[in-house]
Order: sequence, then structure tokens, then C-alpha cells
Amino acid sequence: MRNTSLLVFLLAGQLLFAQRNLTIEEATSGSYTKFAPKSIMAPQWQDEHQLSYLDASYQNLMSRKQSDQWKERVLVSKAALQAALDKSLGQVGISLRIFPYTYTWKDSNTLVFTATATAHSYLIEYDVAAQKISKSFKMDASAKNEVRSAKGDYIAWLKDNNILITDQAGVDIAVTNDAPLDIINGSNDTHRQEFGIDRGMWWNPKKDQLLYYRKDQSMVSSYPLVQFGARVAEVKNIKYPMAGMSSEEVTLVVYDLKSQRKVSLQTGEPKEQFLTMVTWDPNGEYVYVGLLNSGQNHLQLNRYNATTGAFDKRIFEEKSETYTEPSHALTFVPNKSDEFVYLSEKDGYRQLYLYNTNGKALQHLGYKDVVVKDFLGFDQSGTYAYYVGTDNRGLDRKLYQVSLKTKATEVITTTSGTHQVQMNAAKTLFLDQFSAVDTPNEMNIIQVKNKKTVELAKSANPYEGTVTLPKMEMVKLTAADGTTTLNGRIIYPADFDAAKKYPVMVYVYGGPHAQLVQNKWLGGASLFDYYMAQNGYIVFTVDNRGSDNRGRDFEHVIHRKLGENEMADQMQGIAYLKSKPFVDTDKIGVYGWSFGGFMTTSLLVNQPDVFKVGVAGGPVMDWKYYEIMYGERYMDTPQENPEGYEKTSLINKAPQLSSRLLVIHGAQDPVVVQQHSMAFIEACIKAGKQVDYFLYPTHEHNVSGKDRIHLNQKIADYFFTHLQPSTLK
Repeated sequence: MRNTSLLVFLLAGQLLFAQRNLTIEEATSGSYTKFAPKSIMAPQWQDEHQLSYLDASYQNLMSRKQSDQWKERVLVSKAALQAALDKSLGQVGISLRIFPYTYTWKDSNTLVFTATATAHSYLIEYDVAAQKISKSFKMDASAKNEVRSAKGDYIAWLKDNNILITDQAGVDIAVTNDAPLDIINGSNDTHRQEFGIDRGMWWNPKKDQLLYYRKDQSMVSSYPLVQFGARVAEVKNIKYPMAGMSSEEVTLVVYDLKSQRKVSLQTGEPKEQFLTMVTWDPNGEYVYVGLLNSGQNHLQLNRYNATTGAFDKRIFEEKSETYTEPSHALTFVPNKSDEFVYLSEKDGYRQLYLYNTNGKALQHLGYKDVVVKDFLGFDQSGTYAYYVGTDNRGLDRKLYQVSLKTKATEVITTTSGTHQVQMNAAKTLFLDQFSAVDTPNEMNIIQVKNKKTVELAKSANPYEGTVTLPKMEMVKLTAADGTTTLNGRIIYPADFDAAKKYPVMVYVYGGPHAQLVQNKWLGGASLFDYYMAQNGYIVFTVDNRGSDNRGRDFEHVIHRKLGENEMADQMQGIAYLKSKPFVDTDKIGVYGWSFGGFMTTSLLVNQPDVFKVGVAGGPVMDWKYYEIMYGERYMDTPQENPEGYEKTSLINKAPQLSSRLLVIHGAQDPVVVQQHSMAFIEACIKAGKQVDYFLYPTHEHNVSGKDRIHLNQKIADYFFTHLQPSTLK
């Protein structure tokens, strides 16, 4: 009896610690919840020698100081912050669940954050030493896009489509009062957030003047989105400028708080142009604006007088045979109001260029084939510039230092992998968050000069002992041009046996501004990819030409013929798979979303003998239905490139469909409107082709929240049903 009891106990222990597969819930959200690598949350440099962050409970703001050998201490608790709010503002309905996650530092003693009350939103300044609220601004609860004036006396914010400015006494000044929908002021959604636009209002660094976008979209077609929540469905109209149709007309306006006078910058004709790279000069006298023509192949950097709005002079211009894509405001060199850094890929890779305000190119600060991903600024003397850039065929992210005088470049973080960097203001220290395919997460404070390192966090494998992750391998392929090297990733099925044959799920995006294969934890793959591998599939991804972070020529092969070279490179991936004896070549499927949905459908209709199953989410089916800013950059207009639009239209190719295809769309999608999938479905009906269709009535371009579990289960079930591994039979 005793031996039997011992055996039961041992078996129970084995079951308790046995590793298992992911659940669909874990495959959906586990990478940032249950299986998130150990880290520190919301880190910010408090000053040059102190770092703050939230503790694991999100209840306390922690701090580490260099003079204390980086020892951890509680700086401010949520309870203390709540008490200060209640004492200063009264019972207005602010109830902090966690310490404010999006806090910033005004100075080393002043914490800045926003808090939402019952009827209002507040911008708060908290004195850490005195443990009290030192300043607050009250806004509507719906306020968004708040920006502080240079002296901190005013805050500009958006109420719907209009701008208000609030002073410390709580007095609101209405800067604009335009009717909704047609005129939009101060919005970061100007030009649909293309060209690196992440804000729509800028305070003068020296004066109480506010510069803002004014977007007139009265000439743009209204597009209906049906809202199904009401008793009788209602229509919500959005403005959606489709390729070849009228686009928005944007101006830049300077509002002077003292005189309450507005001046529009005289950016001229044609009005259908793109105003980008908006930058105040350090003295507050001028505004620099990049004017990009509607064809997006001619950029002019101009300077305008902020007082009169008059054109002052042209700094330089840049032209391209394909397209030019400005993506970053100018950054002036410290203590030099006549020198700035500009980002461009004119010489093949997006890199830094040093110019003066007379338009003279002083220095090309680029390094090899490195693509600048994040410009971090200058040291205090303006001797060096710092940026995070690519390495290792775009797989890595590293920190670089470049001399403005000699352009000599030093790689600061040499370990291969992905370095996410936050530098202090003096650029003497940085927080390095590092991961690689075999490293979940390491966080260190590193000195720039001597590379001395202090470890803050080091994560173990969060899956070990719980979930068995299938083997992942990074691979190299040759593109269809016969010379270019492509990066790929293959995830093998659980309990992989090279003597067996397995079905394949290709996960694809393939378009600009995206890179799926990276030297980071899990290789950049989602847990859903690993879930499918656990269920018996080879999951394969390749970043074809046209995708991001490999330079201008790698991407620009897509110009006027979206999908053509991308598909050719994806078929190189298929050739690689077919060369493997463990691949079941009769069971290859493909899944992608957005541009990946376009690629999925393109592959099915153009390679029906190869792909037996596809799932296309939010797919572009005809580029003439897509918006101007993105669509015309890559395809030109339908009038200028009718052959290209005809050739890339999947609606025209519906009769070629012979595989199982599931199309998924969000009914509220304002990015790839539902008309794309509906037009394709109608073409399939007319061609007598069967296609499966599923709609998410309340979701936009992506299915988020708990409903994403439903989405992933639907995708998995479609493959389980129509591309079944032998283990599921």
C-alpha cells in the first residue's frame, strides 16, 4: 500500500510539472501577460543620474540614483499621490487604480501626468519633495493631444475638432470654432498620420504662440460606416480620400496668444500637397516645413516667417524617380540655430545629414548600410549625435554614436540582437533593454564612455517548466532577383520528426513599414505562430523585398506594381520549403492581415496549384479603393498607372480562385474599408467561386480585446479543417 501511494504521489508530481501546449487564450495575449519576460515598467530618466520606473504591482514609482550605487528605493506611492490629489482638487472623482503609467519629468523634482475625473481631465504637476500638487490644468474629460507651452503656463488641447488653450486659472480660450467633420484642427491624424506625423500642434520655444495644422476635408468624399448597435442601424460618415480622387487641403496656422491673431503660413499652390517635417527654429522666429507634392517624389524644405506667415527662403529640395518619404522633423544642433540634422534615404539608406540653414550639406553622417530607426539627439556640447539603427541585414538594432565633425561612427552596443535604448539628457548613460532569439529580456544601465554596466533585470525563459515552445530557426534565402539575401524564420512542429511530412502555414505581411523576422525574443513571431506549430504545422515567414529596414532599393521595387516582386520572393520561400523532405507540398496554406491579406489573396489566385488554403484579414482587394497618402505613393494614381491598378486588382482575378479562402473584415474598418472584401465577394459570386466570409461588426482594422481570442480560434479552426495535420485526423 505504501509503495502504491508513493507511485501515485510521484505520478502526480510529474503531471504537475509536465510541460504542455499553449491554450488559444495564451496564444492571443500570453506574450504580454502570463509569459511576459521579466522587465521594469515605464522607465524614465528623472535627471542625468537618476532613473525612475513602476514596481511590479504598479502601485509605486521606484527610483535608482547613480550616487547611491543604483540602489532601488520607493520614490512616490500611489497612495501618497492619491492623497495629494484629494487634498488639492477635492472629491472630483479621481481614483487611481495604478500609479500613472504615462508620467514624465518636468525637472528632477516635478512629476507630470494626466488624470481623468468624473467630469474633467486634469494635467497635474506633483512636487516630489513636498509631496503636494504644485500646479494643475482642468480640461474636458474628452480632451486629447495636450501640449504644454514652453514656459509651462498654458496647455493646448483638442475638443473634438477644435483647439482650446487653458491657463493656470482655468480660463479657456477657444482658438478655433469650426463645424465638425469638414474642418479638423490640431490633429495628429493630418495626412492620415503618414510621413512620420505624430502631432498636430507645436508651441513656439520662445514665445506664447501655437502652430497648428488646419485640415480642410470638405472636398473629400464622405464614406459611410454602418453602426449596428442602435435599434435601427445608423451611419457614421468618415472622410476617406481614395486614390485618384480629391484629397484634403492642409494649411499651417500660427496663433499668437497675446494678440489673439492668426497667421497662415503661405505654403502656396497646389493646395493638394503634404506639409511635413514641421519644425520651429530655436529662436522662435521661423517655421521650417517640408512641402511634398501630391506625386510624393519632390520635397522642398522651406522656411516661413512666423509673424507674417510669408515665405522666407528655400533651404533645399529632394527629388526621386520613385517616391520620397520624409518621416522626421528637423533637429537643431545644441547652441547652433543655423545647423540641423535631416533624415533621408536619398543615398540608399535612411540616414542622418547635417545641413546649415543656407541649405549647404555639411556632412553625411551615415554608416555603412545602417538604417536609422530612432534618432536620440545630441550630447550637450553638440559634438556627437546618437541613434538606434539596424545591423546584420536589418535583423539587429544597435546604438550608434557619430561625430558631427569627422563623421567617425562607433557602435556602442556590440552584442547582436535588439537593443531598445533610452538615453539621459547628457547622453552619458543609457538604459538598454536587450533581447535576442535566445535572450528573453535584459535591462541594464550602461555608461557611454567606458561601457560600465549595472544590471537592473534579467529574465529567465518564462515558458520553461510550463509550456513547450517548438524549435524556431532563422534562415537565409535568395530573392527572385538572384542576388538579394532575404531573412526568413521557420518554426518546427512540436515533437518534430524529420522523417515525417507536415503541412505549412505561411504567415505573410510583405508590405512597406513592416518587418516580421527580427533578432529578438521568439524571432519576432507571435505566440499564435507557435500555437499553430504546436498543433502540427510548419510555420514559415520571409521578409520579401518591399518590406522595411533594408534600404531604399530593397523597398522601392514595389513602385507602381504592388505585389509582383513581393509574390516572386514569397515563391522563393516556397521553393525553399519544397526542398525539405519533411514538408507536405500538397498542404501549404497562407495567412496575413491588411497588406498581408492582399498578399494572401494574391498568392491564392496567382498560385492556385501551390496554396490550398488561405485566410485574408482586412485585405486590400483593389488599390483604387485605398487612400491617397499610402496608395498613390506606391502606385501613383489610377489615371497615371491604369495598367498597374488593373494588374494588381484581385477583383479581376476572382475567377482564378480554386483554393479554400476565408476573408475576415471589421465592419468599422476606416483603413481598408469593407468595400474591398465586398467587391471581391461579389466577383466570386459572379464567377461561381465559393469563398468563406466572416465579419466583426464592431471592430475596425484590427480585432482587439477579448474578441481577438475568437479571431485566432477561427483562423486556427480553418486550418485545422481544411489543411489538417495527420495528428488531427
